[in-house]
Amino acid sequence: MFKITEGDFKRQKYGDESYLSNWPMLYILENGKQAYIGQSNHVINRMSQHYHSIDKRIFDKVHFIYSSKFNQSVTFDYESKLIQYIVADELYEVRNKNAGMADKEYYGKKEYDEKFHVLWRSLQRSKLVKHSLEELENSDLFKYSPFKELNNDQRAAVEKIMESLKKEDNQTIVVNGMPGSGKTIVAIFLMKYLKDSEEFREKKIGFVVPQTSLRKTLKGIFKSIYGLKASDILSPSDVTKQYYDILLVDEAHRLHQYKNISYMGPFKACCERIGLTTESDELDWILHQCKCPILFYDEMQVIGPSGIDVQRFRRKMKKDQSKRILTYFNLLTQMRVRGGNDYISYVRELLSGTVKERKNFSNYDLKIVTDFKKFNELMYQKEKEVQLVRMAAGDAWDWISKKNKSLYDIEIQGIKKQWNHCTEGWVLSKEAVDEVGCIHSTQGYDLNYGFIIMGNEIGYDTDKKRIIIRPQEYFDQNGKKTADYGELLEYIQHIYYVLMTRGIQGTYLYICDPDLREYFSQFIDVQ
Repeated sequence: MFKITEGDFKRQKYGDESYLSNWPMLYILENGKQAYIGQSNHVINRMSQHYHSIDKRIFDKVHFIYSSKFNQSVTFDYESKLIQYIVADELYEVRNKNAGMADKEYYGKKEYDEKFHVLWRSLQRSKLVKHSLEELENSDLFKYSPFKELNNDQRAAVEKIMESLKKEDNQTIVVNGMPGSGKTIVAIFLMKYLKDSEEFREKKIGFVVPQTSLRKTLKGIFKSIYGLKASDILSPSDVTKQYYDILLVDEAHRLHQYKNISYMGPFKACCERIGLTTESDELDWILHQCKCPILFYDEMQVIGPSGIDVQRFRRKMKKDQSKRILTYFNLLTQMRVRGGNDYISYVRELLSGTVKERKNFSNYDLKIVTDFKKFNELMYQKEKEVQLVRMAAGDAWDWISKKNKSLYDIEIQGIKKQWNHCTEGWVLSKEAVDEVGCIHSTQGYDLNYGFIIMGNEIGYDTDKKRIIIRPQEYFDQNGKKTADYGELLEYIQHIYYVLMTRGIQGTYLYICDPDLREYFSQFIDVQ
């Protein structure tokens, strides 16, 4: 179905096939290390244009991809797909910009999506790519690529933000979004877009990642992307060292206050460096140290007293309005979980005890498993089938293995498990499948399936018919030290809200509290 031919770009020798002058086609320019991917209805003319472009002179070969079934809608779509996957494949450093990336609908798209797998295998046989599509789709570089195709919701936000930035550089932009709505994807997309733009070339731009676990992952990704650098990824403390024109802040709800944290000394030093007191927080550092902060925020993902809760966030934004324009954008379409927005809402209702009716999700597995041995075996089975399956839990067990690696932290029905051995990059570590991840090692990551243990710190009062918590069973001391019962209840609900929205294809629950299990069983299938 697909014909792949090679041309000599240096000598401008491409062959004399008729389709080269008048047919929608794809092409890959490369020099063994770098590549540029494109499409055109007149590839010979396009090659002449590229040949006279200084930045394309680095290439010596071109590979033309022809099919009698191509039309321009298909080649536009396949061009985006090839860029995404070849970037993640890492055989070449891809020199494309991402300004034209968008999800495209057209007649017969479903059929062409299936045929793309055939094209990819042809590229593998031609030694133009290395890995399978399945391998790439489970990689961080694919999931967090700045070349992701944006949906209409995300595309509209990016276009409006860029338009706004071109008009006014002294402003605060807030992007609200639920789990899986693509906040991190939009932030990374924007970062690449800004870095590639001539208009913003001289601007000092940084990408702030509050989470230690995700920061290491994104540094590795930025290092692999042409036009981005690992040093573009900043911790909140890095921000206090110099002034920026634009700061994109992923997961801004994870910024901290001078409260219930383990690094009070360094926190105080950062405040002093920029002339603030410890009454300020890391959000204040951002607002103080740049002309235009772009904050990606979700009030439902604040998981402890040190986070930036919605009341505090709104106060800061209201105060900041006296200095610069404040603009809000919303990402409303859930992109991670196949259960969609309805599933996200259902999780919120379950955890707040307000479910009115049972819902089923035809394309999403939501199940309770009552036997932990079966739960554990099923997790390994799913890992073997699709990979990127992890077990995670709330903070209902002490982390005793932190100091003694021979000890186990969690024991249920005779099966022993340890907490995550690390926080940074735990999800993709080789040990992760045998361990249990905490909220700090999993928040911000996608999984194919999440196997979530709900510990005894959360339960259900059958008399009062409401969700309850047991503070004495909650072992994150910093997470509860200054929280009253109501606040801790909210934090624990938020933790499980985050954990239950990691899985793309499904979420399996093991529930320790029998009354909570009985309550959830009214609304979730039991396996």
